[in-house]
Amino acid sequence: MKYCWTTITVNDMEESLSFYEEIVGLSLNHRFGAGPGIDIAFMGNGETKIELICHGNKKGSQIGEDISVGFEVESLDEKLAFIKEKGIAIHSGPFQPHPGTRFFFITDPNGLKVQFVESR
Repeated sequence: MKYCWTTITVNDMEESLSFYEEIVGLSLNHRFGAGPGIDIAFMGNGETKIELICHGNKKGSQIGEDISVGFEVESLDEKLAFIKEKGIAIHSGPFQPHPGTRFFFITDPNGLKVQFVESR
């Protein structure tokens, strides 16, 4: 079995596309309309993929506090500096549960927690 993607219902497609391209670093692979007022975009680099769905005027569902998506970065310090430069608030962290792993969380425009992790 192979994991395909994570689907995120978003309130504003353009804002979410910008966030996942500029802040997370994912590329837009495919975008299309799937009916009246429904916009779908697939983003990803290699095996990391997310699907964004916007239902026009319908607001996205509440995202659970215990749900997050994680992305590995080469340098946590560089990503922290980049996030601060962009004026994005740190949700929590950085944490270092053991010497080989460090991570922190921010939230996307829809309230989903996004984790950046450095593993050595």
